[in-house]
Amino acid sequence: MYAGLSSSNRSSDSSVGILGLLAYLGAAVVLMVVDHRGDWLSEVRRQAGSVVAPLYWVASSPVRLATTGYEQFASRQRLNEENAQLRENLLVANARLYRLEAVANENQRLRELLGGTRGYQLDVQLASILDIDLDPFRHRVVLDQGARQGVNVGQAMIDAGGLAGQVTDVQPHRSTALLITDPDHAVPVQVVRSGLRLIAYGTGRSDVIEVRNIPQSGDIEAGDVLVTSGIGGGFPAGFPVGTITSLRPDATQTFLEADARPASAAARSGEVLLVSTSELVDSAVAVAGPPREGDDHVEAEDDEDSGP
Repeated sequence: MYAGLSSSNRSSDSSVGILGLLAYLGAAVVLMVVDHRGDWLSEVRRQAGSVVAPLYWVASSPVRLATTGYEQFASRQRLNEENAQLRENLLVANARLYRLEAVANENQRLRELLGGTRGYQLDVQLASILDIDLDPFRHRVVLDQGARQGVNVGQAMIDAGGLAGQVTDVQPHRSTALLITDPDHAVPVQVVRSGLRLIAYGTGRSDVIEVRNIPQSGDIEAGDVLVTSGIGGGFPAGFPVGTITSLRPDATQTFLEADARPASAAARSGEVLLVSTSELVDSAVAVAGPPREGDDHVEAEDDEDSGP
């Protein structure tokens, strides 16, 4: 008897549950249709979204905190790496600075020992090339600066690569310069690596200059860089002249000869610099001027007055 009652109760409960589910489904379908046709529930959705928004914010807080923490960690790690790189660059820059300072001091000592350019300053003047003559027996350029602009015979001419030639003729508004590749040109040079002093001659070819009378024991090899030595005072010291490309014995087998590639490209340049050296003037002497006879006399009188 009790078993029959319990089974009937379970049947009635399940029927009620199914009817309730069907009622909910029907209400949901009606609401969806009504909302789709008239958009009546939009305000309800907005209000519900406002109510639920804090819950979404709280739920997403762990993700945001994790993302922020990761970004902070990554930024700190990146800053640490950048700081380490900057410290390394600073150390390298300081080392190079110390090296350059040592080289500058060494150069100053060498100038003092060799006479160099101590007590002299370089004067430069910009000039444009008006004409180029690259005849095999005549390598010359015509410049738009002359005596009226302060150009003098003997001034060295350089371009972006190095020594290009020397002024040989000056007119009031024009001047002519002899290129280092001219067969009649010669310039005292020095091997940067070994300090060996030689003389480079033009060959009549725009891409080759020649170094002659090199001792067999001379420390020179292909790839060595030649610069002006400053010997003779015609060319300031230190300007690039060329790079050794080959060596060979001369006709007598007593000395060596070398071909070098010129450092300058004046034949392909539009502008050059005219360089000359001038003696530095002591500023104190320039301001005060030489002592006058009256001053010496006054000093002598002061000395007598200050005596016993």
